[in-house]
Amino acid sequence: MSLWRRLLGDRTPPDFAGTLSPGEDVVESAPVEGGGYLVVTPLGLWIPAGDGARRVGWHLIGKAAWSDGVFTLTESSEVGAAGSAVVLADLPPVRFRLPAPGKVPREAYQRVEGSIRSRHRQEIGSGGAWFVQRKVPGRDGSVLQVRPDPGTDVELVTAIAEQVAAKLVNPAE
Repeated sequence: MSLWRRLLGDRTPPDFAGTLSPGEDVVESAPVEGGGYLVVTPLGLWIPAGDGARRVGWHLIGKAAWSDGVFTLTESSEVGAAGSAVVLADLPPVRFRLPAPGKVPREAYQRVEGSIRSRHRQEIGSGGAWFVQRKVPGRDGSVLQVRPDPGTDVELVTAIAEQVAAKLVNPAE
């Protein structure tokens, strides 16, 4: 089977623990020290999770960094809505040591950056928020995401994001 996979261009690691969606092809992969793989697909980054793997969509990766053999992933969680905008909060960073990273760090970085259509930093009170328009893998169009800084008034940020999202939908208003 591995000969056929190589001949046909399938880059899925033979013992990959995730279940790819129909038509979701592996672009690049790298083994993680301790088990599992980081797997890059057009829909997101697959990461080891428990006894399996789970996919993090490119639009939900707040930061992907590579340094000294360690890939650090900061995933964002959708914690609310502001009209058609989505309010995000960053989860604690997760680190993966990659003994043979190949092109995974570069591919991940390019896909995270490629999902961003526009970004704007807004100072709000004693904090601030990032307003980012991003392409969601597998869907048409983009979504407005807002990521308030810790300690920033989330209700105020949500109200502003709702107004911004409405203006993006109906720019004449």
